[in-house]
Amino acid sequence: MVRINGEDVSADGKILKDYLLENGYTLTTIAVERNGEILPKAQYETAVLNPDDVIEIVSFVGGG
Repeated sequence: MVRINGEDVSADGKILKDYLLENGYTLTTIAVERNGEILPKAQYETAVLNPDDVIEIVSFVGGG
């Protein structure tokens, strides 16, 4: 199981970009931390989610 934003998710072996798009994330307005390190957006297409990964997805919201 992959832990994503504090929840165990069955996403082992899935490409990160596919997971993000399937779950409604807008790639231009998020940052992804994987096992304590910020993942560059260029790696979203090749990053494979592995068992025991800890993923945090942060969305940016504009305001004023």
